[in-house]
Amino acid sequence: MVFPALTLMAKQRAPLAVLPRAEVCAYWVLSLGSHLYSFYQLHIVSKEYEAGLEREFQLEKGFLIWGYKKDPTDFEWSFWSHWAGKSLLWTLLGHAVISRVACVFFPKFRVTALAAYGLLAAYSALGIKGVGVVLVHLGLSLAVAQLCKPALSWSCALLLLYTLHIPQLQEIQRSWYQTEEEYYLLLFSVAVCGLRFISFSLERCCRPLEAGGLQKQLYWLTAYSFYHPLFYNGPILTFNDFLQQTQTPMTECGGRRTCLSLLANAGRICVWWLIAEYMIHFMYMHTIQANETYLEILPPWALGGLALALVQFFYVKYLVLFGVPSLLAELDGLAPPKLPRCVSIMHSFTGMWRHFDVGLYYWLIRYIYIPLGGSRHGLLWKMLSTALAFGFVCLWHGGHDYLQYWAIMNWLGVLVENGMEIFLSSPLVYPLIERHISPAMRRRCLALLSASSTALLILSNLIFLGGTHVGRIMCRRVFIQAG
Repeated sequence: MVFPALTLMAKQRAPLAVLPRAEVCAYWVLSLGSHLYSFYQLHIVSKEYEAGLEREFQLEKGFLIWGYKKDPTDFEWSFWSHWAGKSLLWTLLGHAVISRVACVFFPKFRVTALAAYGLLAAYSALGIKGVGVVLVHLGLSLAVAQLCKPALSWSCALLLLYTLHIPQLQEIQRSWYQTEEEYYLLLFSVAVCGLRFISFSLERCCRPLEAGGLQKQLYWLTAYSFYHPLFYNGPILTFNDFLQQTQTPMTECGGRRTCLSLLANAGRICVWWLIAEYMIHFMYMHTIQANETYLEILPPWALGGLALALVQFFYVKYLVLFGVPSLLAELDGLAPPKLPRCVSIMHSFTGMWRHFDVGLYYWLIRYIYIPLGGSRHGLLWKMLSTALAFGFVCLWHGGHDYLQYWAIMNWLGVLVENGMEIFLSSPLVYPLIERHISPAMRRRCLALLSASSTALLILSNLIFLGGTHVGRIMCRRVFIQAG
């Protein structure tokens, strides 16, 4: 199979040619039309098998569309919707109030007030034992960071991450709570805080003289770790960025966004939430992908609609899950990572990593890829650096078998894309392309070649979202039977 050099556009010596307007319009009509028609076919199948799906997965009574049921089986969406209604929306609103009051009346104590509020909010959700776990991890990370040895900091971080998967500790922590949702909230909080502890430790190792005394380090690490909007689920902000942005003079506090733009962003988040809810009322994609029988009998258009719906819902979901905390961070004068880019315009593994979870991407680049040498020490070091970055992401997400397949596919995809970019932009090949293929045709060829990466990118995302059984069936039906 041929893979495209999807970042070749940045290397080309001339800008992409402008295609005829009618041709571009035709592409848009075909793209949007195929999306909508495949979604409609998936909707038809969802209604046809609604009774069976309800018996097996217990569809919930819908509230957004009259007469429609709701697919509740996406764990993340149901989990965070539960916590949002239970407490998170109220504690986030409380954070906004505390931040504004401190910014106006007590600007010198704004960070202290937010850190104290974050600790109290974490205590209200996780309990004293849950907060104790986070503080133990924080204390150990802080202690090891004093040695200024990156290898020791990484060893400590990986050991702490491993404790999340020890069955005996899991059972003890589960016994602290009455529901599984409370335990998973602790699990997610500790995992996300682990990235912050690594960020602090490695920054301390790189700049030991700038870190200050132990008391100052404890203060800033606590403020960074318990910053409430980003505490449970991110997005990820590095310690250096947090430190610099929270030390912004109070005259600039909140000045990055006007009230009107904040209201506009809040309105967009509400629209994204409505779209996500509409999708799980209109299409039961999560219940269908959980059952191999339905995956085998879906008509081709409905199967395509299922693949598109799963990745599109994942995108819209994270617009909401990252959008809400980012909105509050902007209100505090911080600059959170950009929100995910639409997956329908992603056509490369490299682009997916750069533009979906931007905070995690920069975290991986700063703390894994660059320290290991990246592209500065030749191809083998670049391959190793990339492999370890994907390996860490796999481990951080749980290290399950389907995550291993997903990480390997992404690693190979990134390597092949970069290899093809180097080949096609080489002094021997590119002049031939430039001489014999017109600019407009080069653009069309690039788009055609991109279909290979796009198909495999969607397949890897389906493995991540649905497991190996979804990837296996999709691969057989799309690449083997259809071929």
